[in-house]
Amino acid sequence: MNFQQLRAVRETARSGYNLTEVAQLLHLSQPGISRQIRDLEDELGFEIFVRAGKRLTKLTPPGEALLPVVERLLLEAENLKRVAEDFTAVTSGRLSIAATHSQARYALPTVVRDFRNLYPQVTLNLHQGSPKQVAEMLLSGEADVGVATEALAQYDQLVALPCYRWTHSLIVPPDHPLLAGDEPVTLQRLARFPIITYEPGYTGRAHIDDAFRTAGMQPDIVLTAMDADVIKTYVELGLGVGIVASIAFDEDRDRTLRAIDARHLFEVNLTRLAVRRGSWLRGFVYDFIESFAPTLTRSLVERALAGEVIET
Repeated sequence: MNFQQLRAVRETARSGYNLTEVAQLLHLSQPGISRQIRDLEDELGFEIFVRAGKRLTKLTPPGEALLPVVERLLLEAENLKRVAEDFTAVTSGRLSIAATHSQARYALPTVVRDFRNLYPQVTLNLHQGSPKQVAEMLLSGEADVGVATEALAQYDQLVALPCYRWTHSLIVPPDHPLLAGDEPVTLQRLARFPIITYEPGYTGRAHIDDAFRTAGMQPDIVLTAMDADVIKTYVELGLGVGIVASIAFDEDRDRTLRAIDARHLFEVNLTRLAVRRGSWLRGFVYDFIESFAPTLTRSLVERALAGEVIET
């Protein structure tokens, strides 16, 4: 039994049983991947995959039991490498971060800048995706750290820690009727106008939908996007009222628009940072985490990785 065989099994399951894709990923021939799997099956004494001719179609029941063990073994092998690197190359290495657009665009830039100044020999890789994609990148090992508001706390294989709370703002042109008067904007007034906001599953969209649903109203959402900059562009064109994360509005940059505080309309959102449960984090990863969320000290993160529940 060897790690190449274990990797062949893991990547075959992850790829949807596409051996061509696995062969490219592991830099082996397709027959080589098949042979690695067969050799492991012969050693274990059972078939890991169901076969239809030469194709693999799904995991067998023993294969389903085996896969989590394979995942843990490969994770611990990666942890061994990180432990060694932590003691032999303290200030160099690679840090891969997965984040939603809002986090990558508005929350992370100063953190990344400060981290680069502190660790100039660490290569940073920043991946953007939906909250679900962020979680999947963490689970696959493609990312070391994930940042998102939605989804991360729903995965048992991840340790998701609270970072900061934030609210939404309404974005309108300078002459918009919602700016008239001193009274706070209500959902009833807001619902009179077309709305432009995030796609479902992004940046607190669930709280926006919940607020209207609770009030018994159906807003006229005319356009959705995953990117606040796109939302603001269409607000400028007069297509509707934008609902975005407050952090996405900058008075100096967005001079043709105005922001209205909407914290009284929609529930406060919580951004989380997540790492894969059971992973070994190098010293500079802890420093990055604490730079992003000062409450997430190394001691606290280590306690969470050890299984302690961290209150939100």
